Amino acid sequence: MKAVAIRAYGGPSALELLDLPLPKVGPDFVLVRTVAAGVNPADWKIREGYIDDWFERSFPMVMGCDLAGVVERVGSSVTEFAPGDEVVGYVREDHLGRGTYAEYVAAPVRTLAHKPAALSWRQAAGLPAAGLTAFQALRRHLDLRCGETLLVHAAAGGVGSFAVQLGRILGARVIGTAGPANHAHLRELGAEPVAYGPGLADRVRALAPEGVDAVFDLMGGETLAGSPVLLRPGGRIASVSADAIALGGRHVFVRPDARDLAELVALADKGELSVHVRAAFPLARAADAHRLVADGHGRGKVVLDVVSSDS
Repeated sequence: MKAVAIRAYGGPSALELLDLPLPKVGPDFVLVRTVAAGVNPADWKIREGYIDDWFERSFPMVMGCDLAGVVERVGSSVTEFAPGDEVVGYVREDHLGRGTYAEYVAAPVRTLAHKPAALSWRQAAGLPAAGLTAFQALRRHLDLRCGETLLVHAAAGGVGSFAVQLGRILGARVIGTAGPANHAHLRELGAEPVAYGPGLADRVRALAPEGVDAVFDLMGGETLAGSPVLLRPGGRIASVSADAIALGGRHVFVRPDARDLAELVALADKGELSVHVRAAFPLARAADAHRLVADGHGRGKVVLDVVSSDS
């Protein structure tokens, strides 16, 4: 099968299109024929070795964790899926090596859900990791409640756009930070936009004079460090940066969870959750996809077409 992998850590040029054997399918695994694969910021960080201390790994390392595809074969103990089922998955195992930038992926059942019928293949591939990150941050780490005010930093990005929508679904008022070019998009999603840069705290306070109840940070650094002063008494912070812990907040590290993913699928099928795909690349151009995601600007998701797809 064709797969994009790295033989050693490095820049985008380390990504190679290789011919690799089909993966083995264990009793509680499903073999998926991949149609599209999502590209996430974690992918390029893994490629460059930034999280080498966190996971055991092997080379060649097939990249990626998000997929949308069709079940080809199921393991002997699998009852949840059957050949021909359309699925989505956040396929992260505890060992880095078998990713989703591949024509075929052996996925543990615990990482999969049925594909939302309302979403295209590309949109479905952009849902799992980013959607789960936002879902778990708001529901588990922040315990966001109806009537509260949520501030999302980097609200127009892949995770941020899901956080805005999920915050509104939970009944919260949502304020989102983003560049001016993305303010109209945030309004469409239901957020009140504020611009990055000097004076950010004053602009947030102008909208929420008493402070916000919860901050979900996707920026880290100075943006995260400046967030505690925006909280009202009893307010909570969660961030994709572990630095949140030193501020009394929670570190969000997304976990595969079939039930959580199924809830996201249901919301998408009800038309309550949308996925914006800003760019799609063929599998052989994974390096270009990594460059675009690493740039850190722009709204929505980047995906790879593993088989030819125009939707």
